[in-house]
Amino acid sequence: MPPDPRLPVVLCWHMHQPEYRDLATGEFQQPWVYLHALKDYADMAAHLERCPQARAVVNFAPVLLDQIDAYVADLAAWQRDGAALRDPLLAALAADALPAGTARARLLASCLRVHHARMVAPRPAHARLHALAESAQQADAAHWLSDACLFDLLTWYHLAWLGATVRAGSALAQSLIEKGRNFTRGERHALLGLVHETLAGLAPRYRALAASGRVELAVSPYAHPILPLLLDFASAREALPGAALPQAPHYPGGAERVAWHLEHGRAVGERWFGQAPLGCWPSEGAVSAQALAAIAAAGFRWAATGHGVTAASCRRAGHDEQPHRAFRDADSGLMLFPRDDTLSDRIGFVYAAWDAEAAVDDLEQALLGVAAHAEPGASMLAIVMDGENAWEHFADNAAPFLGTLYARLATHPRLRLATFGELTATLEPLALPPLVAGSWVYGTLSTWIGERAKNHLWDRLVAAKQASDAAPAASVAAAALRAERLAACEGSDWFWWPSDHQPATTVSAFEQLFHRHLLNLYTAIGQDAPAEVRTAALGDVPGEVSGPVMRPAS
Repeated sequence: MPPDPRLPVVLCWHMHQPEYRDLATGEFQQPWVYLHALKDYADMAAHLERCPQARAVVNFAPVLLDQIDAYVADLAAWQRDGAALRDPLLAALAADALPAGTARARLLASCLRVHHARMVAPRPAHARLHALAESAQQADAAHWLSDACLFDLLTWYHLAWLGATVRAGSALAQSLIEKGRNFTRGERHALLGLVHETLAGLAPRYRALAASGRVELAVSPYAHPILPLLLDFASAREALPGAALPQAPHYPGGAERVAWHLEHGRAVGERWFGQAPLGCWPSEGAVSAQALAAIAAAGFRWAATGHGVTAASCRRAGHDEQPHRAFRDADSGLMLFPRDDTLSDRIGFVYAAWDAEAAVDDLEQALLGVAAHAEPGASMLAIVMDGENAWEHFADNAAPFLGTLYARLATHPRLRLATFGELTATLEPLALPPLVAGSWVYGTLSTWIGERAKNHLWDRLVAAKQASDAAPAASVAAAALRAERLAACEGSDWFWWPSDHQPATTVSAFEQLFHRHLLNLYTAIGQDAPAEVRTAALGDVPGEVSGPVMRPAS
């Protein structure tokens, strides 16, 4: 049977948030998990539900799935018996009265962390209240605002973070938007019920999409660590020979930790999805020869990375770059798919300002340009990108763009939507050349290592890991607790942020959370943390903190 002449196009949306809980208390330090669940994970499911012929890959960081479960459990307990909510914003929405002083100022700052043009300005009642709140913040006068005013701001903030499909499908949301002000305690509690309903529905919805064949569900390593660096700091020098490295020669026990993140992440995915995931988007697409071997050993059949990685590997081996071909590792049989960096970044950084039809027209023409030179049965094109942060820059949370995109590609005569899992069985891959370690960002690992501030954090993590390794575990439960607290310290985000080009308040907040995770690890092993860790972990939390951001591949 001849191969399908249409070019397979894989849309892979990566959902990722780091560990925001203080694992000693269970309290959430940032609200991004539930806010993106309301806005993006729910909307993404809805767009796929509405287009039966669409196909996509949705990749979740397992630590994100665990946090969604924690929110669902907290909200259920609050509804059932009034149990405390461990997220400050949700607790404030449920409260009868709001705090004074610093806590009030932090609450005010939190309610201003929103994309104004797309999420505030379209609704005049919210825009007026937002402007008033900004004036109070600039004057350092949160006390100017009454509880009633702040409750209205909190309500509008949550309405703004509802996904387009959630908002359109909720009579409650529509009635609150129409009312505009003076929201009652009962209305706020009803809105919390909508939050619970939306989050609790995510797992069943994605399971159903996977069962219908519309979605392939995949996972990253559990807490989103950069696998090549856990295995070998020197892997950073494969793409950048002069890269500065931490003082520590290596991360102790890195191979065992990589195996833990892969195996634990796969288990969380299987519990959440109802089936074992076949594929893995390694954290930030970061791979090395050792990392790919570990991914295969954990039972995965495919992985993906940035084209910069496969291109550098091909060049070093004296081969032509192959941006639209899959590769197979000869030793493990693992398939490796390169991301089309140009088209992925076009969606993430260009189309938000365009009309939806024009954006999809432009993308379609680019895809057809690749299809014109494609080899049936061998070529493919992968768009892999952040499935969360781009959409708030689009009109209506990208509902017009994504709806048009799925509808256009689902029945296209020259293009077909596919999944990576499907292509492992139908596509003819190339032999994978010796791999040059790197990620989707610049094709290197420089986003997470090499700068003095990043290397300093690696050295603190190495010291904590050495202390953990040297301390005896009193029981199996104690060993499991230690492993989970260590995992929280190993996430990629803590090393992404320290940089001169990032907002200082955001860097400070993420560094503080990293050090809080380190402090909790020292507590779990019964040791006093170094003074610099305690100081960094327990300092004041910055009042205004940006959410996670995206970066182009080049």
